[in-house]
Amino acid sequence: MRVGWLIFSVFVLSFILTAALRKYALNKSLMDIPNQRSSHSVPTPRGGGVAIVISFLFAYATLFWVGSLPLGTVLAGIGGGGVVAIIGFMDDHGHIAARWRLLGHAAAAIWILLFMGGMAPITIFDATIDLGWLGQVLAVFYLVWMLNLYNFMDGIDGIASVEAVIVCLGACLLYWLGGVESQVAWVPLMLAAAVGGFLCWNAPPAKIFMGDAGSGFLGITLGLLSLQSTWIGPSFIWMWVILLGVFIVDATFTLFRRLIRGEKVYEAHRSHAYQFASRRFGSHMPVTVGVALINVFWLFPIAYLVVSNVIAGMTGVLIAYTPLLLLALFFRAGTSENQEQSK
Repeated sequence: MRVGWLIFSVFVLSFILTAALRKYALNKSLMDIPNQRSSHSVPTPRGGGVAIVISFLFAYATLFWVGSLPLGTVLAGIGGGGVVAIIGFMDDHGHIAARWRLLGHAAAAIWILLFMGGMAPITIFDATIDLGWLGQVLAVFYLVWMLNLYNFMDGIDGIASVEAVIVCLGACLLYWLGGVESQVAWVPLMLAAAVGGFLCWNAPPAKIFMGDAGSGFLGITLGLLSLQSTWIGPSFIWMWVILLGVFIVDATFTLFRRLIRGEKVYEAHRSHAYQFASRRFGSHMPVTVGVALINVFWLFPIAYLVVSNVIAGMTGVLIAYTPLLLLALFFRAGTSENQEQSK
């Protein structure tokens, strides 16, 4: 019952804070003005993701206070996520050079690994492997990439919020079906509640945008939760990687295609698959709903097969990602926008 009340409180707090942040953004003229790189056409307040940060960290602190979470877990989330949120908040209000943002992101990732006890052994097909120091390095890169890809994918109304809510709820259900009794499994539920309150304002047509503070925080927190799951069971990391498949495939495939063309990958663009799709449909809603349906009816069942040990984790990833890669190709992810305009 205490957990139920906390979930409700986090949702309501996020909802109220988002309303307050929207009013603040309007008063301070903190608006996202449409330009040739935008996927929206109406000036919209930004920075609402701070509500997610505050609400979720409140839940983290409360779970620690009632003895449901260890100190290291809480310090990892509050310290690492807080640093990323502060960097994003400063960037939302001005501009921070890409190299300094990247340095701060790497520091936050290292902080997280230090306080969560590093990268645990993972299952690769039928073998459980401890990657040692290489695993720690790869985990830092993974966390930094997760927070940046989430920033990249937060480009149309509701998509980043819907992804976080469905992934977190799916992970909680799979923990339960997998017989996980660890109270760490409650944390995704709290994140879903925090994002849910914000989503009430961010659903198409969005009344406020998340901003870098929110998207970066969500990315690194989801990365943290996925790495944390390896301490619960070595196969659970694949559950998270599968559930996050839509974002991972679109962002990674787009990045590689832009790198091959020699483009500056840190510059704003509109060449992700979901952005091409939103322009094709002439609306954000079908794409956001489509992402939700893919998560529920394709990725979740495959993740369940992995958690149930019916298929190996890597096999599940290959099965899950193949049609996602085909979808990215179909919607021309990573294609130069100049090519699109010339057609």
